[in-house]
Amino acid sequence: MRGLDSGNLTGVWATVLLPLAADDTIDFRRLEAALGAVLGSGVHGVYTNGTAGEFHTLDEYEYDRLHALVAGRCTAAGVPFQLGAGHPSGQVSLGRIRRAATLRPGAVQVVLPDWLPLSHGEAVDALRRMAEAAEGVPLVLYNPPYAKTRVDARMLALVADEVPQVIGLKLPDARPARGLTERFAVFVAGHTLASARREGAAGSYSNVACLSPAGAVRWYRLMGSDPAAALDLEARLRAFLDRHIAPLARAGFCDPALDKTLCAIGGWARVGTRVRWPHRSVPETAVAGLRTAALRAVPELLADPAGRG
Repeated sequence: MRGLDSGNLTGVWATVLLPLAADDTIDFRRLEAALGAVLGSGVHGVYTNGTAGEFHTLDEYEYDRLHALVAGRCTAAGVPFQLGAGHPSGQVSLGRIRRAATLRPGAVQVVLPDWLPLSHGEAVDALRRMAEAAEGVPLVLYNPPYAKTRVDARMLALVADEVPQVIGLKLPDARPARGLTERFAVFVAGHTLASARREGAAGSYSNVACLSPAGAVRWYRLMGSDPAAALDLEARLRAFLDRHIAPLARAGFCDPALDKTLCAIGGWARVGTRVRWPHRSVPETAVAGLRTAALRAVPELLADPAGRG
């Protein structure tokens, strides 16, 4: 596909979740069915290997098989896609970036090497080397809240000046810092998008799309046609997450477990709640009660449980 840039990288992007068998192998038949539902939902793009995609658990065979499938299906459907090449090892990341780039995604998502925190200069050098490995495919820097190296405005100014191949950012903050949105496409957590768009956010790598891809798209359209109603929906969505999903996080369930639980609540794909060892999975028995609570809180997101909009 045509490379993305900081001007046209926008909207609701849905992740590729990993359906797992009892032995933790990826069920690619269910994965392809879930991907088909996402591609028919109207999302602005698909991405792989964010935290919800459990990228840190993939071996290289799984990584390549997943990306061949996603690139082929997205290309056939005419849906933009980004391929995540993150790994805690910078050396492994470079190999993943090179292989992802051969599939010509709109961008490659990267994380900074993550065993030791990096200085500003080391972070810029890492991204410069990653950009060279991508051979002209733009980069998006993914910086979740638990990353060892936390980016700040000064570091990002250096990146903008010295590594122009970085076109976008996924940041943990709900409100983009002033000045960032003029230099990058800034993406935020999905459930904050209505308010963050007022601060210049370009879009979201969306946990709301885990709940309902089509519902996330409907909400995005509402942000343009009725901003007040979109903000009201955001308030109710945040209240639901605070009341029903945050306690699961406090109980020790990891982010991929929470995102898969959202997918089970939405009921649009047979992904299941199982996450890979050594993390714990939210019991399937919890889903029915959570679905009832979600339908009370944000029924317009779940109007079509099949996810088609």
